[in-house]
Amino acid sequence: MHLLRSFWRAALLVSMAWLAAAPAEAADDALRVGSKRFTESYILAELLAQTAAPHTASPPVVRQGLGNTAIVYEALRSGAIDLYAEYTGTIALEILKGSPADTREAMNAALAPMGLGVAIPLGFNDGYALAVRAADAERLGLRTLSDLAKHPELKLGLSNEFLGRADGWKGLAARYGFTQTPTGLDHGLAYEAMAARQIDAIDIYTTDAKIDHLGLRVLEDDRKFFPRYDAVVLYKLDLPARLPKAWAALQTLEGKVDEHAMIAMNARAELQSVPFDVIARDFLSNAGGGKAQPQEARRGFTAKLFGPDLWTLARQHLLLVALSVGIAILIGVPIAILVFSHVRLRAVVLGIASLMQTVPSLALLAVLISMLGAIGALPALIALTLYSLLPIMRNTVTGLAEVPNGLRLAGTALGMTPPQSLQLVLLPLALPTLLAGVRTATAIAIGTATIAAFIGAGGFGERIVTGLALNDRELLLAGALPAAAMALISEGIFELIEWAMRRRRRAPPSSLPPA
Repeated sequence: MHLLRSFWRAALLVSMAWLAAAPAEAADDALRVGSKRFTESYILAELLAQTAAPHTASPPVVRQGLGNTAIVYEALRSGAIDLYAEYTGTIALEILKGSPADTREAMNAALAPMGLGVAIPLGFNDGYALAVRAADAERLGLRTLSDLAKHPELKLGLSNEFLGRADGWKGLAARYGFTQTPTGLDHGLAYEAMAARQIDAIDIYTTDAKIDHLGLRVLEDDRKFFPRYDAVVLYKLDLPARLPKAWAALQTLEGKVDEHAMIAMNARAELQSVPFDVIARDFLSNAGGGKAQPQEARRGFTAKLFGPDLWTLARQHLLLVALSVGIAILIGVPIAILVFSHVRLRAVVLGIASLMQTVPSLALLAVLISMLGAIGALPALIALTLYSLLPIMRNTVTGLAEVPNGLRLAGTALGMTPPQSLQLVLLPLALPTLLAGVRTATAIAIGTATIAAFIGAGGFGERIVTGLALNDRELLLAGALPAAAMALISEGIFELIEWAMRRRRRAPPSSLPPA
């Protein structure tokens, strides 16, 4: 019982600390820059942040890898970020849903009611296209997308976002008459799949660094399906008035990044593993003409694993896990106790908790972002708490059910009230089973917390998300291994607690002093 009270006390203290820290973070007037989950967006976010940094009272907050357009746009709309680099074609077709917006002025008129605006054209077009291996293009005579449509035997591997976009696969297939059923995969993994000859054609961004590196042929959009995707800044309309000096600095980037410079920066990230902040700093220092320093040409696995962000990510990951499991204990245990004696109600409650486990984590996070109008730790914390409820509630019910009926009757015979029987008999005997549920919930939370990085909640998932974007196996491992180590450490801690409980139960009662 003492152990259970300790769990509750710790969870309450962590919750209070979290709530106390939240207002301070919300009151911070720093510039908040977001990015999507692909190489170019990471680099542009750093470029925007570093350009504004000398003109802000506090360092800009860069929230990298926030997922696809829907998530990063929701972050902007809700005020979680102030701006991010976007593309005109995406704004017109995905955000404005095809509203007539052929010019920047028309876009601004359509975006103004949402409190948003478009400014600072950066100077390059990063369009969608489809690419095949150059050898296949020569062998089959593939020059245009119409040529590709004539070869239904070729396997298409397309990014999941492209499959669902208005300017993506459905419209493209209708325009060109494609009959293939494409495979959905992550954009960063598509190039590796092409190199392994697992697929024959992929969607690419025209500034991708690996197009030439892997010898791919970009097919001509002969029926003019794709619009232009000029890089611009999508921002909150109150930003220029709130941070005028930073906004003035950002405007100096207009027209400064051409396609050649963007391809070169993407190449440094994807082919040389140079950090995004270093690439942005070099571009700003050398007007895009600088080269990577020899010592920065490529970071090894050890440097990635023990990088300066290790302890920050560990603290974020641990806090998400501890708080979500603690809140799940505070919620799940009392609910399980209340429904334990009501068989039908218990089945309904546990059924609902079981249903939550079947919801894919990314889908749940997307729903929570839409409901809360926020990204980051809050929706991640709610999702992790929901996933932690089932093992805690189920094990609490199981532990209570395993208490021998004779011990229940003994408590009643001693004149105990139901609350006293619960506190002094049932819960102490059910505690080992309850603790096993907490152990399972903790393991689930540690693994699921890596997904929280897709919405800017931090943790070791940040490395995994970035590694996926760069197709960097070492960076993926640098995120996965610390998470696995945290899971092993938690298992060891619970094993020690269970050992201490077994030893305490086996200990003989203290002998009475001699008369």
